[in-house]
Amino acid sequence: MTENKMQNLTPTEAKVYDAICEILTGDFEIPAEKLRWDGLLYEDYDIDSIDAVDMIVQMRPHLNGKRLAPEDFKSVKTLGDVVRVIARVLDEPAA
Repeated sequence: MTENKMQNLTPTEAKVYDAICEILTGDFEIPAEKLRWDGLLYEDYDIDSIDAVDMIVQMRPHLNGKRLAPEDFKSVKTLGDVVRVIARVLDEPAA
């Protein structure tokens, strides 16, 4: 991610981005240098819908007990989209 983009992230987005990048490099064996905010999940990283579910499951320890709804991810196409969706859920007030 560019330095300029990193400066524009909220603290929650920055934490989510770091966690997702760790999952993608560790479990999906995607080289860190290939990870970009605008990287396309399927085209750039070969992450299909089953892989995406696995990635979200692995994010559970970072969700502070909050739940992600599958419908939140219907329009997700990039790594940045995933970060924004998860950060939005984390920033929502508890019910």
